[in-house]
Amino acid sequence: MDHLSRHARSANMALIRAKDTKPELVIRKLLHARGLRYRIHDKRLPGKPDISIHKYKIVIEVKGCFWHQHEGCRFASQPKSNTHYWKQKLEKNKIRDQSNQILLEQLGFRLFTIWECETKNTTTLISRVDAIINYKNSIIPL
Repeated sequence: MDHLSRHARSANMALIRAKDTKPELVIRKLLHARGLRYRIHDKRLPGKPDISIHKYKIVIEVKGCFWHQHEGCRFASQPKSNTHYWKQKLEKNKIRDQSNQILLEQLGFRLFTIWECETKNTTTLISRVDAIINYKNSIIPL
């Protein structure tokens, strides 16, 4: 049973943003500080990825652990109420992610996923961003 009323839960859920989330802003700041320029939410690409670097054919998705059900993550729990709805909703998110990944790969993009929980540990996050930069440095720009 949810501890919030139906109206309070609805108001709470309405505050959850799809763009410019805190983890996404942290990643963008790190990329920019390292000299990478990017587009955000490019409508020309499947799924309007969070960050795209066309010059190097790189896409970075910053995914919420709950919304995209990060395997083995403590933030990826299943809600206890309205379980049928949530199970379908979260499964559809995963299927859509896989579909978009396939379409991006067909366009020649390399997809990097950074999970919300990874943004909480600065050391882990910096190593993930550096791995992306090292990938970028190992290829010839188009």
